[in-house]
Amino acid sequence: MTAAPRTFTGVERAAVLMMLVGEDEAAAILQKLDPEEVRKLGTAMFAVADVSEEEVGLVLDDFVGKARERTGITFNPAPHVEAVMTRALGREKAESVLAQITPAEAVCEIDLLDWLDASEIAAMLDKEHPQIAAVMIANLDPSVGSQVLELLPELVQPDILHRIARLGPITPDAVDALRMLIASRSGGAGGGGGTSAALHLGGAREAAKILQGARKSVEQRVMPKLLKMDRDIARQIEEAMFVFDNLLELDDKGLSTLIRNVDGDTLGRALKGVDEAARNRILGCMSARAAAGIRDDMEARGPMKLSEVLESQKAIIQIARNLAKDGTITLGAGDDDYV
Repeated sequence: MTAAPRTFTGVERAAVLMMLVGEDEAAAILQKLDPEEVRKLGTAMFAVADVSEEEVGLVLDDFVGKARERTGITFNPAPHVEAVMTRALGREKAESVLAQITPAEAVCEIDLLDWLDASEIAAMLDKEHPQIAAVMIANLDPSVGSQVLELLPELVQPDILHRIARLGPITPDAVDALRMLIASRSGGAGGGGGTSAALHLGGAREAAKILQGARKSVEQRVMPKLLKMDRDIARQIEEAMFVFDNLLELDDKGLSTLIRNVDGDTLGRALKGVDEAARNRILGCMSARAAAGIRDDMEARGPMKLSEVLESQKAIIQIARNLAKDGTITLGAGDDDYV
């Protein structure tokens, strides 16, 4: 029995159309939206990736013909969404937005890895080239990938993380070769009888997720070496590891301390790009009078360019990092190494 077509919200209907138009047109539309609208629309673009042809017709009949030509509306939306965001906002700002709206990866593509634990995978990769290790680890759930990275020799950890951050499309032939390698090392039957699809793995966000899952000592050891290898990649990973929303994880004392070190103008611009719950959490750590002043200032500003909002958020994150280095506040869960 065929499922009844879904009823889309206004944002989801707009997202379907955004997935149908070209990148230039979609980027031009995004540039005219305010920060909150960009976040909502970007999130909806991922949510409607599985829209059916019938549902597209219900959104707008005039687009049915084009939808039939572009069955890509049911494809992996990530490359299209990333390309549109990057064209509209620039690579650096797009990374910040995508870090907040990109869904977690669904499943491990090289399915044999599902049957191995971290120690088995690490043993398999111990004598392999760092590029093979990078592809394998990028294909794992970040929580498992971080364990594998920790178990590999310390000398190669920065190189592997650097390669993960720079990974891109992996050809079907390379995927098949990896499957055969896993099968030969694990005693399984390789091949699977089918042709593998190409994979798109890695990137700074993926590297950041893996590093975040490792012990703090691994980060402290790897990042300085990575900084010497490739300053730009190291900066991208560092920024992906901590976004503005992570500030909400601070306790009230830490958040109050941070806010006291941020000028009201910067704070007001930064809060234009967060939802009401996050805004209340941050303003709740201020006096009622000061919070009211920030709200009045935000209202008086009206719509703002997303680039201005992201620059202010980035400035506050940097202040938070500086305070953390001084020991004034604590970011994250802290070091979990014990002796």
